[in-house]
Amino acid sequence: MTDHPHRARRFLTRGTLSVALVLALSGALFAANAKFAQGSSDRHPQDLAELAKAEESRVERLSTEVDDLHADVVGLTTEENAATGTEIGEPSLGYLVEGGLVPVQGSGLTVRLDDAPADSPRRDDTSPDVLVVHQQDIQAVMNALWAGGAEAMEIMDQRIISTSAIHCAGNVLRLHGRIYSPPYDIRAIGDPAQLRRALSASTPVQLYVRDSQRVGLGWSLSDSSASSPLNLPAYSGPTDLQSAQVPAGTEVLPGLAEAEARERDQSSRARARSAQELP
Repeated sequence: MTDHPHRARRFLTRGTLSVALVLALSGALFAANAKFAQGSSDRHPQDLAELAKAEESRVERLSTEVDDLHADVVGLTTEENAATGTEIGEPSLGYLVEGGLVPVQGSGLTVRLDDAPADSPRRDDTSPDVLVVHQQDIQAVMNALWAGGAEAMEIMDQRIISTSAIHCAGNVLRLHGRIYSPPYDIRAIGDPAQLRRALSASTPVQLYVRDSQRVGLGWSLSDSSASSPLNLPAYSGPTDLQSAQVPAGTEVLPGLAEAEARERDQSSRARARSAQELP
């Protein structure tokens, strides 16, 4: 058989070019990965749980920065007012407490809610939804405590203000950009006896208490006296309200319609008397 050295040379040349091309592309890929990796020295999250933890840490860091900047703004405003001789009235203490702008201390009540344990009674013949703490359970406790005269409230380590919104996904609580798992502690400053009576008068709360006795949901109350008071921190976070909507059927200003009707009736009577007095 006749050899064909030129074919062998052509095959060798093609193979060499292919290997060189693969090596060049690999080198470009490695260089690009190295460049992206140099963009940040932090370890990037590899799954959803790590991403959530990273975002929670970022929220805590930004909240601390917000507190520091707020303190700077207050200090600069005070200095400017002192330099210009401008006097600005201070908001009342009640406004500061209700707005969560200052830390508070006092006697009160702590409510703890928790999921049912794995060995809870009657677990096999109970819906899984009954065995966990839901958003409406937390809201029911909060509403009852407000109705019982709570002056300030905190869930976990977060002060509750008028724009606070809680959201539960499964057994995970989201509040002010942070994530919490049960048990959930709700602390309220006020008269402990009145707060307990308000919880007892709340139908949704008592339904939860019934399930706690039936399937083992966590439910406990503990009073805090003046000698061992609750300490609630000030709210840390933005206070801007982006949007709000009044639920359908909710009376915005109770008694306003009746007052307007009385005013119209009085005006009509006054006009009628004026017409009778004319010659």
